[in-house]
Amino acid sequence: MKMSKGQIGRQVLGLAVFGIAVIAAGSAAAELGQPAPWEFRLQPSASPVMEHIEWFHNWLLVIITAIALFVLALLITVMVRFNARSNPTPSRTTHNTLIEVAWTLIPVLILVGIAVPSFRLLFLQLDLPKADLTVKATGKQWYWSYAYPDNGKFEFDSLLACDESRNKCEQPRLLAVDNELVVPVNKIVRVQTTGADVIHSFAVPAFGIKIDAIPGRLNETWFKATQTGKFRGQCSELCGKDHAFMPIVVHVVTDQEFTAWVQDAKKKYAAAKTDTFASVAGAAQ
Repeated sequence: MKMSKGQIGRQVLGLAVFGIAVIAAGSAAAELGQPAPWEFRLQPSASPVMEHIEWFHNWLLVIITAIALFVLALLITVMVRFNARSNPTPSRTTHNTLIEVAWTLIPVLILVGIAVPSFRLLFLQLDLPKADLTVKATGKQWYWSYAYPDNGKFEFDSLLACDESRNKCEQPRLLAVDNELVVPVNKIVRVQTTGADVIHSFAVPAFGIKIDAIPGRLNETWFKATQTGKFRGQCSELCGKDHAFMPIVVHVVTDQEFTAWVQDAKKKYAAAKTDTFASVAGAAQ
């Protein structure tokens, strides 16, 4: 049985669409927790807060699309039906009770439909639940310092691992760090932020968190990572000349891996701190 050119074209088009979808799905899976090429949507959510943000974003998109289409339909109707040629004798109507009630009531209902989920989302973001882990993030020019006050009170710096001067860098450009912030999966993590010099901003899109780190002030936010992996963010406040070079990497691991990492981190960063103090003392002498 011979196929027509139209059938062949439709099959080729279908295969092309399927191939693009497969490539896009593979790219999305590979780009977990970080920006992807040609990405125009929000990053895939990895926390309950981000899930609500994504739902609210989609809900607003439906509302504004409906409003835009409705206004466009009204404009087209007015241009077609009420131009001088189609309607040479204009109406002298000055009041229409039904229309006036509608254009007052419908916007109120739209605003209520936006306000209710908006307030719920704000409450979810600002009402900090009881935390399983507390992490303090201090923004510095131009890197982050992380402290774990609940797990042995150790602290370490997290600096950019790859920049444009390193052409052979296998890690994501401007999104990789030497020491990652490690947290357990499915645990409520309270993040306390402050600034050591200027205002910074701690932001991880996949978790739906973004909070300023201000000198002399302690701000708080929270997240609960629902899957393991590395989730990347950046300072989102214009903090100086190297603002673009202070990324954030949150490495979400299992409980067992986190416990083992804490034990190693206590020794590693305690030794590094001792070496730093010794070198400073030697330089002073």
